[in-house]
Amino acid sequence: MPAGAPRLWRSLTFRLALLYIGLFAVSVGLLFGVLYWLIIARPMQDMAGRVSAEAAALVATDARDGRPALLAALDRRLRDHGDVKPFHALVAADGRVVSANLPSWPAVPFAGSRRLEADLYSDGDEDDHEALMVDRRLGDGARLLVGRDIEMLDDREELFAGGAAWVVAIAALLAVFGSIAMSAVVARRIDAVGRTARRVMAGNLGERIPVRGTGDDFDDLAETLNRMLDRIEDSMESNRRISDSIAHELRTPLARLHADLDDLAASEPGPAERSRLIGQAVEEARRLQAVFDALLRIARIETGLHDTGVRRIDLSTLLRDAAEFYGPEAEARDQRLTAAIPDGLAIEGDPDLLFQAVSNLLDNAIKYAPVGGQVTLETRRDGARIAVTITDDGPGIAPEHRARVTERFYRAPGTVPAPGIGLGLSLVAAVARLHRAELVIHDGGRGRISLILPVARGA
Repeated sequence: MPAGAPRLWRSLTFRLALLYIGLFAVSVGLLFGVLYWLIIARPMQDMAGRVSAEAAALVATDARDGRPALLAALDRRLRDHGDVKPFHALVAADGRVVSANLPSWPAVPFAGSRRLEADLYSDGDEDDHEALMVDRRLGDGARLLVGRDIEMLDDREELFAGGAAWVVAIAALLAVFGSIAMSAVVARRIDAVGRTARRVMAGNLGERIPVRGTGDDFDDLAETLNRMLDRIEDSMESNRRISDSIAHELRTPLARLHADLDDLAASEPGPAERSRLIGQAVEEARRLQAVFDALLRIARIETGLHDTGVRRIDLSTLLRDAAEFYGPEAEARDQRLTAAIPDGLAIEGDPDLLFQAVSNLLDNAIKYAPVGGQVTLETRRDGARIAVTITDDGPGIAPEHRARVTERFYRAPGTVPAPGIGLGLSLVAAVARLHRAELVIHDGGRGRISLILPVARGA
């Protein structure tokens, strides 16, 4: 086998071309087979059956009524032949021809039916005929050959054979050219995918696979791959922003921690100053630990590594516990935290993660609501979903920042002075995805956000 043969056979377009040619050849073969059976084989079978029936009737006439009755029947058959010329030959046991209009016949009797030349000559002209004959033995040893003219079927068969040869030749050319054209189309579309993939691997994440707009399978594949590339590009951009944010968020506490430790190492501070520096260093270390803990928890949730304790939980009790937990913090800011939670709300999920998500939303509401403001926690069931909505008197999130507030470390302008590390809503979004829930930020000029959860089965 040539060296390039295995590579050629592994080519999808080459195999598609062979498959196309094979299917085309089988289809043409089946078509010609059906046509041959309809216009030649079946009429020939019908004629063989007709001739056999006539021969059986003539043999019965000879056996029942004698030889004169048989000869009379053969004469009537010649006169009243209808649209298909009859042929016969009656040969006595001693070889003498008793009656015949068939020019010649085999000297040896034959079984079944047989096609014989039956050309007739008149006034120097030849009249072409072909007869389908059967050979029967009579009671006294005589031989009776009976048949009908099948010249029309013979001509039809010759015409079919000649036409089929031309059609097969043309069909073969069409199959070859069609397979080449099909393979070229498939190869171009596959090559377009390959070129785009290579450019993306080279670092050009903005490349996309061309879509022709035909709505075919390749367009569907291209659109799916393009959406995947969009997600990858968004993820890469998000990772880049997250990396920048991590570097920015960690630089300040690390610098402060480093400065405090340098001060401790470079001087002999008094007890009060030493205590202050150690306290600052511990606080910065705690801040760093909180950042890493939050990042690790979000990553474990998003990658499915978090050991979730998913079970049926009483959401009403969980929400009341969260509201009670944050009540003192709201009171410290002279805020009113009210909760409107009906009984009997049940969902399936991880109670620890859901408590953390609701706590983050309440913490944000209390943090950004003004002193003396109002924070409301309310729930509403709508069919198979439960909406947990938290509203506050704060400024809310502007529409242009809503798409990014769930990114790690992203903080909308105007919120930076508030305490926090910018991971609260990122954790809420991760918990929502884990529970097949939806996080919705509402319009209205103030803070209002909803966590929409699916109701537990059977609830």
